[in-house]
Amino acid sequence: MNIALWLQRAAGLDPKRQAIFSGTKCVETYGSFLSRIFGVANWLAQQGVSPGDRVGLFLKNCPDYLVALHGIWAAGAVAVPMNAKLHPKEAAWILQDAGARLCFATGGLAEAVTTASNVQCEAVPVCHGAGDIAPRKPEDLCWLFYTSGTTGRPKGVMITHRMIAAMATSYFVDVDEVTAADTALYAAPMSHGAGLYNVMHVLKGARHVVPQSGSFDEAEIFDLAAHFGRVHMFAAPTMVKRMTQVAKEIGSTGAGLRTVVYGGGPMYVEDIREAVDHFGPVFAQIYGQGECPMCITALTKKDVARGDAAKLASVGRAQSVVELAIGVPEGVLPAGEVGEILVRGDAVMPGYWRNDAATAATLKDGWLLTGDMGALDTAGYLTLKDRSKDLIISGGTNIYPREVEEVLLTHPSVREVSVVGRPHPEWGEDVVAFVVCDGALNVAALEAHCLAEMARFKRPKDYVQVESLPKNNYGKVLKTELRLRLSE
Repeated sequence: MNIALWLQRAAGLDPKRQAIFSGTKCVETYGSFLSRIFGVANWLAQQGVSPGDRVGLFLKNCPDYLVALHGIWAAGAVAVPMNAKLHPKEAAWILQDAGARLCFATGGLAEAVTTASNVQCEAVPVCHGAGDIAPRKPEDLCWLFYTSGTTGRPKGVMITHRMIAAMATSYFVDVDEVTAADTALYAAPMSHGAGLYNVMHVLKGARHVVPQSGSFDEAEIFDLAAHFGRVHMFAAPTMVKRMTQVAKEIGSTGAGLRTVVYGGGPMYVEDIREAVDHFGPVFAQIYGQGECPMCITALTKKDVARGDAAKLASVGRAQSVVELAIGVPEGVLPAGEVGEILVRGDAVMPGYWRNDAATAATLKDGWLLTGDMGALDTAGYLTLKDRSKDLIISGGTNIYPREVEEVLLTHPSVREVSVVGRPHPEWGEDVVAFVVCDGALNVAALEAHCLAEMARFKRPKDYVQVESLPKNNYGKVLKTELRLRLSE
């Protein structure tokens, strides 16, 4: 089943219903939304795109993001969304690895990516059309999500139509209800979780609002929530914390916010309690990975609002369409024991794009090995004890040390480098690089080098010059020791 059918059904039920907004201005009804995705699908076919082909999305948040995404699906093609904050060289590598036929890009980004990748980059066409949704099987790909590991290049997570349908089903059962009276607000990047959550709101005929700023602005969010009412949004924990701080500063109650789903990083107990005290019982938490998108566990609004410390320290219980376990090489562990978090079910990926070795290392006997450590209590609540050791989560965005290290190592003055995360009161973590270099450390030169090679948000916020990196007997850098130095 092609997920684009959900839009066709919603449009058939009420084509005049308002669908997409830029700020408070309606730019598409469900009827025009549908005709525009057929226009995109027909245009893609004219460019030689066939079902199963990959089409990139290198767009900042904008109303046309939804048109392009559903138009790609209507054509039977596979969307390859990329964070618009990526460096053009990083986006180009993804497009080349995906074998993308073309890419929709925001003006100002298109030329650099086209030059770096030799992939045609275009604005989303403004055209209407008619036709049929391309038939797709549940196991066919609809979204290729590139996520990095702590080693090597980014990996393409293969997300199928079945996975998206399972995610939406679980959302309705385990996270929140959605009705046509609701409004989805896109304040987080639509290339990630916020964008994935559009499908259940399309299915129910809800409104979709992209802030005019195209970014996260707390006061703008509060104004839009008050205007539309019954607003849903996805937010990283750092966004929730900032919303609470700004709301108190400007005297906003957050009226109109109905559901804020947070995830993507650790949420401190006192921070979520403060948010609930100010905004009320509107918060729910999810835990997921690209390999099982948004769909491993959920902590309901009731659980969050109760304020129980143990539950708030958890990430909730298994969502309905997956099976959850804690494992070690010897087998599944009982309640209370700490081990690797394992998950299986219809929301789990079939594998990584053209990467059999990574797939074999991550999928074992039907289980997804998440790389995160945790424990389940007797009621089924999962508490994360640690995450993949080297991953840095800053502002809800994953930053992978190896990528930063590889860029720094291309600078002629750098002999060795190791990158770790440092606790940060607002962003959760920031990036620190320990550098062994020739001569005195030149921070300005390293900063300029990083900005020329990768996204700004990945660059180190601090550099520490060291004579040597601490290593074990096998020559492996002891990042635990580096983190200890930072804590001291």
